[in-house]
Amino acid sequence: MSRLFGTDGVRGKANGLITPQLAMSLAQAAAVVLGFNQVEAGKRPVAVIAKDSRISGDFISAAIESGLAAAGVDVYDAGTLPTPAAAYLVADLDADFGVMVSASHNPAPDNGIKFLARGGQKLDDALEDAIEAQLELEPPRPFGGEVGRIRRFADAEDRYVVHLLSTMPNRLGGLKVVLDCAHGAASGCSPEVFKDAGADVVVIGADPDGVNINAGYGSTHLEKLQRAVVEQGADLGIAHDGDADRCLAVDHEGSVVDGDQIMAIMATTLKEQGKLTKNTLVATVMSNLGLKLAMEAAGIDIAETAVGDRYVLEAMRAQGYNLGGEQSGHVIFADHATTGDGVLTGLHIAARVAATGKSLKELAAVMEVLPQVLINVNDVDKAAVASNAVVSAEVAAVEAELGDNGRVLLRPSGTEPVVRVMVEATEKPTAEQMARRLATVVQTELALAGA
Repeated sequence: MSRLFGTDGVRGKANGLITPQLAMSLAQAAAVVLGFNQVEAGKRPVAVIAKDSRISGDFISAAIESGLAAAGVDVYDAGTLPTPAAAYLVADLDADFGVMVSASHNPAPDNGIKFLARGGQKLDDALEDAIEAQLELEPPRPFGGEVGRIRRFADAEDRYVVHLLSTMPNRLGGLKVVLDCAHGAASGCSPEVFKDAGADVVVIGADPDGVNINAGYGSTHLEKLQRAVVEQGADLGIAHDGDADRCLAVDHEGSVVDGDQIMAIMATTLKEQGKLTKNTLVATVMSNLGLKLAMEAAGIDIAETAVGDRYVLEAMRAQGYNLGGEQSGHVIFADHATTGDGVLTGLHIAARVAATGKSLKELAAVMEVLPQVLINVNDVDKAAVASNAVVSAEVAAVEAELGDNGRVLLRPSGTEPVVRVMVEATEKPTAEQMARRLATVVQTELALAGA
């Protein structure tokens, strides 16, 4: 049987993989592993649950709450809130664990179940494996007064908003900001906190109806935000994804400022303020070469990890770093959050614009984004990509031709028979030519039988 947990919880089609029965069973298993196994004997565990705006979140979260309460866990239902809000509330309430029902940037038919350990931390593989193993065992079945209580977490959003405002280095007075909430979990709290911080706010993509999450809006569909920023004469735009753990930005001219550029701005800002721990930024192997060059120029070290915000978080925790993230817009401010927080990131980018009087375009110029071409090569033996002599020789040849002005990365997909070929170069035609050249070799050498 394949592993149930993926890179970010359990995710799939609602009423496909993610059924009420699975949700309840996972909740009961988590009650043992994260609840009763982690607290003193005789103490009733406490859990926080939140969801994004998908219509399926209602029946999935109801099943989870039923499973937890039936197992003897007291549940605080925070309603519709971002993933980072759930993580914050687990810590703020000193709960034993949390549950977030969301499929992030995926379309509405999908959903997911993500568990958070005490303190709002993502689970490591060992805890996920323990929950999967517990699924095979009988759940606890307390009686009478020993069953859990389910309560509405009435001030959950207020606590999160107050927390976000407490992190602000300065107010946003004088700034006009367009917010795109992806019809998702941040549709209520993001406009509220930006207004409370002093910005003049224009909101798009903040009318969730249960099925329009991420549909044509948000961090994976930036065209509407780009147009709105220019039409409104705004200083900048901020785009969230469905559960608001990501943030991408748009400058006053409508140009996209991605996660790498955001990290470059914030890393140089924290260094200037003497607040960048160990003078290091954590980024993944997929971050643009331009970020590495910009950090070298600024005298900032980069700690590189595998792709995935969980790996960024692991490196940050292990070494005590306080800033890291991904090109996709997962930016982690460890001084203020235990996971990527798109609302927090947007606030701090806007605060930097307000504090310096510079435009976002000027701030983003700290980093030159080098052309990056990505080709997915399908139906290939991904396991052989590192050991095939012909592929390795071709990679070495391309790297030699690019020299210090480019970079090559071949990355097997985690779930499909696909190898991702990424090439960066100072000129886009060069990057495209080299990427096609490598993709052809990968396809020829590693093609699966019958493909």
